[in-house]
Amino acid sequence: METPTISPPPADQKFVRGLGFLDSTMLVAGSMIGSGIFIVSSIIARQVGAPGWLLVVWIVTGLLTLMAALSYGELAAMMPKAGGQYVYLREAFSPLWGFLYGWTLFLVIQTGTIAAVAVGFARYTGVLIPWFSESNYLIAPIRFGGYAFSLSTAQALGLAMIALLTFMNTRGLKLGVLVQNVFTTAKTGALIALIVLGIIVGIRSGAGAENFHDLWRVRGGLQEVGAGLTAAAAFGLFVGICVAQTNSLFSADAWNNITFTAGEVKDPRRNIPLSLACGTFLVIGLYLLANVAYLAALPFHAIQNAPSDRVASETANVIFPGAGATIMAVAIMISTFGCNNGLILAGARAYYAMAQDGLFFRRVSRLNKSHVPAWGLVIQGIWAGVLVLPRTVKIDATGNVTGYGNLYGNLLDYVISAALIFYILTIAGVFMLRWKRPDAERPYKAFGYPLIPVLYIIGASVILVVLFVYQPATTVPGLYIVLTGVPIYFLWKFFGKSQRSSEATADRTE
Repeated sequence: METPTISPPPADQKFVRGLGFLDSTMLVAGSMIGSGIFIVSSIIARQVGAPGWLLVVWIVTGLLTLMAALSYGELAAMMPKAGGQYVYLREAFSPLWGFLYGWTLFLVIQTGTIAAVAVGFARYTGVLIPWFSESNYLIAPIRFGGYAFSLSTAQALGLAMIALLTFMNTRGLKLGVLVQNVFTTAKTGALIALIVLGIIVGIRSGAGAENFHDLWRVRGGLQEVGAGLTAAAAFGLFVGICVAQTNSLFSADAWNNITFTAGEVKDPRRNIPLSLACGTFLVIGLYLLANVAYLAALPFHAIQNAPSDRVASETANVIFPGAGATIMAVAIMISTFGCNNGLILAGARAYYAMAQDGLFFRRVSRLNKSHVPAWGLVIQGIWAGVLVLPRTVKIDATGNVTGYGNLYGNLLDYVISAALIFYILTIAGVFMLRWKRPDAERPYKAFGYPLIPVLYIIGASVILVVLFVYQPATTVPGLYIVLTGVPIYFLWKFFGKSQRSSEATADRTE
């Protein structure tokens, strides 16, 4: 395997280890909690059709996420370097595999999520200030076939949010951590309040009593989960549980972002594995309890048919009649702001590691005077902003335009399966590195090894196979996105070598 040679950076170009255990845990939890938990349970309820199966979906998600986090801890403690998962794949398999992950992360996974969370923030701001709307255009949609470009007031606010958080994070780690800790504390408190009040009000009103008396009966309008398959049949239910993971796993994603910042964590060999375990356990516990609160406060058909899938807002309306939508809008604005801060802060560190290997823009490999990868932050912010602008065009049978979607939503649907492939490969890397480097120092060893990592690989692989068989329209394109990185990798290697050769020649002639 060809391993890139990395020159140690000058003393003034080193990261500052400013993330303690609490900060790291806040980054894990804050990056995970966005807007998904407040919405996707409505979609999942239509896919699986029963209260018990809704909870099973979230239990499966919780187990998979915890198993992955406990397994990643070994790699994080073994290689506490900026770049995280990119580094693990590079070292376990090859630089190509590391690059394909980093390329997909930059192209869609991280930047697409940043775009989605920013526009989500703008949508909920629109509940308070209706002027911010995806249909209130500063620049009306300009069509290009099945796509369009537009700038609505909601898109403009999303762009402003990305720009603000990007700028703040270029000022240094301390400011980014402060924002993260404040907003993670606030949104965790808001989610706990929703859970406690939802359960109390639900018990008193008895609105959701039938959900718990009849947990497993499939009911309501069911969503197709494959060609003609619904949860009404046993096999359709199994497929539905697997397909529903695309919603729940995505809502619980970004727990691995702390590994990107390993170069800035104090005592990383201890604090990264510990924060991964504590942060994911906290969030998964809250997610499961949030669904218990939804089931306690609302009849199941109300969860399935929540307007715009905003099941948390419907729950809040039960708790605070007439004011629930406003209260939840504020809570989700806080949640999405903190989530995007974590995503923006962490993502740039992965591109920094790629650039150090000569596989990304050269300037991204340097830190600014505040000891952060400012160019990585700026380039990430620009691309995330670009993804905010394209729209998909919705056309009816007569050829008339009925509305506009967001391209980043489609791209994220496409790469969820690809992200799962990279998670499986990374955990397989635990086995690969134990074979390749048996004597390497491992301050923390994967909990339950080899059983826990194997169970994750099996469970995630089953979900992946089901997605490719029954949801090919949204999974196969994800592979194409990943594969675009292959020629880019070899081009970057070629031009990177040429540039290094030119620099070496220039040095010899001086």
